[in-house]
Amino acid sequence: MLTVTDRSVLQLSGSRTARFEGTKHSAEVSMFWVRTPHGQGPDYHWHPYTETWVVLHGEVRIEAGGEQFVAKGGNIITVPAETVHRFRSIGEEELEMLCIHASPAIIQEFVTPPDD
Repeated sequence: MLTVTDRSVLQLSGSRTARFEGTKHSAEVSMFWVRTPHGQGPDYHWHPYTETWVVLHGEVRIEAGGEQFVAKGGNIITVPAETVHRFRSIGEEELEMLCIHASPAIIQEFVTPPDD
């Protein structure tokens, strides 16, 4: 059966980010729909599955597995399973990005920052 959900219903309290958990919507994937200002983003964490980011607007610095990459609107980035990663909005405009989790449930473990 078709399900339709509005982003506003999924928005996290006190945040501009929405959380879509597949298990609640008969979907095999989950995602965060991120809208965040300069300098913001999650701390280091990892997932037991791949995560794919679709940058819709803005610029983002991605740190994953000891590498750094700057992405901008139109870029698609995939981080392998079990790779410690984080991202930060770095552009002047608000970052808007879909963080697609290859799992019907979001599983993430936050970790101590790796040695730089």
